[in-house]
Amino acid sequence: MRRRIGLLVGALALATLLLALPHGAPLFHHLFPELDRPLYQQDDIAELLLAHLGIVALSGGGASVLGIAAALWVGRPAGGDFRPLLETLLAIAQSFPPVAVLALTVPLIGFGAAPALIALALYSLLPITHAALAGLASVPEDAREAARGMGMSPAQMLWRVELPLAAPVIVAGVRTAMVINIGTAALASTVGARTLGLPIIVGLSGFNTAYVIQGALPVALLAIVVDQAFLWLEESLSPQRHG
Repeated sequence: MRRRIGLLVGALALATLLLALPHGAPLFHHLFPELDRPLYQQDDIAELLLAHLGIVALSGGGASVLGIAAALWVGRPAGGDFRPLLETLLAIAQSFPPVAVLALTVPLIGFGAAPALIALALYSLLPITHAALAGLASVPEDAREAARGMGMSPAQMLWRVELPLAAPVIVAGVRTAMVINIGTAALASTVGARTLGLPIIVGLSGFNTAYVIQGALPVALLAIVVDQAFLWLEESLSPQRHG
């Protein structure tokens, strides 16, 4: 119940902000009288938020598919020998700052959303894969033995036993990656992607604090809403809740 309330409050706060910002010129004129144009009007903030969320969802979704698949592979005897190599590669990918990945990919594929998707997906792989490995490792061995005793095939045991029991831990890893990427996606505007980073970057370059606030507030509220949504999903999938 508390998660639902937190999610509802966050969503209402975000919706209220999006509705109020286009009419906030008097407030920002009062708060920043030294600025000639304190209200960001180059782009619609609601459209930027949707584009921002789309980049985060696509990169996080792709990283989730790759990360969970990799965890399933190295978690099986056939791929167990490759686990150290996978963890090393993921650690290397995580060590590269997103700005560096953007700088390396732009000359290869150009400006726009594509470099941002690659950078955010790489940055998401480590927490998601580690969470998937931890979730699968947390499945009780007696649950596996019971599934084998019922005559389940390895595929049936994976889909009916292992993944459902590991789901809360996996979702926690996805939640961490998504919330981090919501903030990191603002950097994508430096390479031409439409995100909530646009007013922040324009504000920083023009010494306009009002623009920075108008970009940062929706980012913060979006992160809260997504965090609460994943927490609610995580609790809904918890075995204790269904027990």
